[in-house]
Amino acid sequence: MLDKICLILVIIGALNWGGIGIFGFDVVAWIFGGQGAIVSRIIYTLVALAGIWCISLLFRDTEHAEIRD
Repeated sequence: MLDKICLILVIIGALNWGGIGIFGFDVVAWIFGGQGAIVSRIIYTLVALAGIWCISLLFRDTEHAEIRD
């Protein structure tokens, strides 16, 4: 479950960075009152922590579900 939550946060962060890169528009800052607002900073921190957590996904062995006929 933690992997999925972190992946969702990383996707949100990626979309936000895409918005900054393409349009010069920071959605998180816009919604929560600027980049310096405490809520924005908390979200940025959560996205960063989620990104660090997702690094572990690169090094895990994955179990493949068996396909039953």
